Amino acid sequence: MTARVVVAGASLGGLRAAEQLRAAGWTGPITVVGDEPHMPYNRPPLSKRVLAGTAPFASLALTPRANTADVEWRLGTGVTGARLRDRVVVLDDGEELGFDGLVVATGLRARRLRCPGPSGPGSGRHTVRTLADIRALRDELALPGVRLVVTGAGFIGCEVAATAVGLGVAEVTVVDVEPLPMLRPLGEFLARALLRRHEERGVRFALGTGVAGFEGDDRVTGVVLSDGRVLPADVVVESVGSVANTEWLAGNGLDLSDGVLTDEHLRVRRVADGAATTAGRAFRAGSEAGGSACGDAAEAGAPPYGTTADDAGCLPHVVAVGDIARFPNARYDGVPRRVEHWSIPGDTAKHAAKVLTAQLCSQPADFAPFAPLPSFWSDQYDFRLQSFGSPELGHDDVRLLDGEADGDVLVGYHRDGRLVGVVGLGGPAAAAAAARHRSLLLERPALSPQGAAS
Repeated sequence: MTARVVVAGASLGGLRAAEQLRAAGWTGPITVVGDEPHMPYNRPPLSKRVLAGTAPFASLALTPRANTADVEWRLGTGVTGARLRDRVVVLDDGEELGFDGLVVATGLRARRLRCPGPSGPGSGRHTVRTLADIRALRDELALPGVRLVVTGAGFIGCEVAATAVGLGVAEVTVVDVEPLPMLRPLGEFLARALLRRHEERGVRFALGTGVAGFEGDDRVTGVVLSDGRVLPADVVVESVGSVANTEWLAGNGLDLSDGVLTDEHLRVRRVADGAATTAGRAFRAGSEAGGSACGDAAEAGAPPYGTTADDAGCLPHVVAVGDIARFPNARYDGVPRRVEHWSIPGDTAKHAAKVLTAQLCSQPADFAPFAPLPSFWSDQYDFRLQSFGSPELGHDDVRLLDGEADGDVLVGYHRDGRLVGVVGLGGPAAAAAAARHRSLLLERPALSPQGAAS
């Protein structure tokens, strides 16, 4: 029987995995399984141009490369379980799909608030993650006199607020337990600059407080804050972070405490003797987890291990890609972290595909440790946030590199005197200045394997 690779997850990470497997020389069958009925599409515009109505839904479609023409796509089909010992994944219709190699690319879902009050379809409570989410939200924001409350002042929350202002929404209020918007990814200096820009455009903020519940019977009429205030609301957008879709991997002895733990080559790691591995905080493009006092409970598990692994505790036939993968980045240190930036699905897929193909084809696999340079951007109003590197690692040493906070500005983030990230805020000039520093960040050598493991 011809060996087969199954890619669990049909979003951007799944598409890039299929493309990179072919690019790496894998000629056997590839089956991509995903629970949404659509082919992979671009998610970043959802909270901006698509929500604003300036870009059609069709513009989000990603065009697969020609080398994936023979890939089998099983869309509208979720993965509900796996027996890695037997090399089998279980689909939501009960079918068992065998594999020789497995790519874990099931990604994330929006975290929901667990608070008293109305919930479910028609309640006025929304998330921003899928095409269906945006269709429902856009219809409600088009109603006259809408009062919008956004819970979570991360990227998604701030982008939705900015888009709502552009749509003419009557009242826009953003709630977050942090004292400033986007504090975790940006640090205090740029977070204050961002706050001023939103307030100048009429957005109200309730910071340093969480959400205790929702008023209303079948539909939201207000948001009850943990400090006792009540914000009138007709529509609520919950942008309070994300949850990794790992439940289907439970029972295989993996560390699922925050995504899927991998080694420096994105091979999924087992839990030695049932002990969990210390995780670093995820670098979240949204970084929304501070937006609520009543978030989702942790969803994890690491039962006794029971499948073949190599001497390093890795499953050589199972790799993880995209924002579900928690990996050590040799560019910085040996701490495994998830990274929820748009560049990561492509970067992880390229490396993981080479590693998996070498394993399946019994080829030499002398690869350098994975050391990507993350990047993100966020368009809000007429300005852009553009970042390269990992600013969150350098919050203790933030330096103004160019410009001023109220105009085009470029900020550098340093750790132990070493530049680890830059963020530009403003117009095209700020974004271009950040891009020029990308080459400087890439020139700095990654840590040695010994340093990364220390």
